[in-house]
Amino acid sequence: MTDQNEYVLVCAPTKAGEHFIKLLKFRGIKMAGLTNNVAEKALLEELGIEQVILVDTRHQNTWFRPSFPVGRVYLFESSFPLCCRYIQMCRTWTTQPIFVITSSINPRLVYKRLGASYVIYSHSGDADFLIDRSPHQG
Repeated sequence: MTDQNEYVLVCAPTKAGEHFIKLLKFRGIKMAGLTNNVAEKALLEELGIEQVILVDTRHQNTWFRPSFPVGRVYLFESSFPLCCRYIQMCRTWTTQPIFVITSSINPRLVYKRLGASYVIYSHSGDADFLIDRSPHQG
């Protein structure tokens, strides 16, 4: 059973990710954002995300658990190494599924080995169908 206090965590450095955030917001799903740069943090805040985790992905000793409970995680891939770091980081924060949405079929096994629950290949990056699986609909 998923805790209703948990936040859906989204890393959305792509247009498809931004669209996904808008749909989550429209559905009233409580979410937080994840990024490693200030410009993307500002964009996430513009999209209406109040809780944004800004991390230094270069230094693992700075990957502290957020102050709020993390549920499902959706990572829209823009960089293979960065996505790998996010999976490693997020796996320590939640026991819920981690979804990676990628337009490349090559990293599937690497992502799974690092802790991704599902690796979804989408040429367009569209992942709207995943929202229906979210237990946080309200």
